[in-house]
Amino acid sequence: MPDPDRAAPRLTLVLGGARSGKSRYAEGLIEALPGPWLYVATAQAWDDEMRARIDAHRARRPPPWETVDAPRDLPAMIGRAPAGRPVLVDCLTLWLTNAMLDDDADLAAEVEALVGSCRAAAGPLVLVSNEVGFGIVPENALARRFRDEAGRLHQCLAAIADRVVLVVAGLPMTLKGDT
Repeated sequence: MPDPDRAAPRLTLVLGGARSGKSRYAEGLIEALPGPWLYVATAQAWDDEMRARIDAHRARRPPPWETVDAPRDLPAMIGRAPAGRPVLVDCLTLWLTNAMLDDDADLAAEVEALVGSCRAAAGPLVLVSNEVGFGIVPENALARRFRDEAGRLHQCLAAIADRVVLVVAGLPMTLKGDT
């Protein structure tokens, strides 16, 4: 249970694999703070399965959660968040996928803008992302590039984060900062 007398970290990065419990853990971090809470969703519903996943996530977040969609312009959305309002971004790897699939995107500039907006955020800000670097080397060039870009993004954000947590099998392991 979080200590109510201790200030929440300004920036927390929560990493984990698919179905690791990272989103639920991140939601719990935000819900331990006074609401209302802002959920910044990066997913796009390209098919029925993804629509069902999005619906299930939304059903878990009744008021005082407010959900806004930012599949591409995540840095601006973070910058527009009201000062002091707890913000959860879920998830960075979906945002990265959206950016990589945009032929007009300057990925390095977009990552730099994201890191800058996170650095400037009034906080508390909790970022959720998939750790994809534990598996085998992907077979195709796009998948290898995605794995590498995600790893670089995570390193940049971990460097500026006050707390970094890895969630495995529903168990959070603090890698940096306080629990």
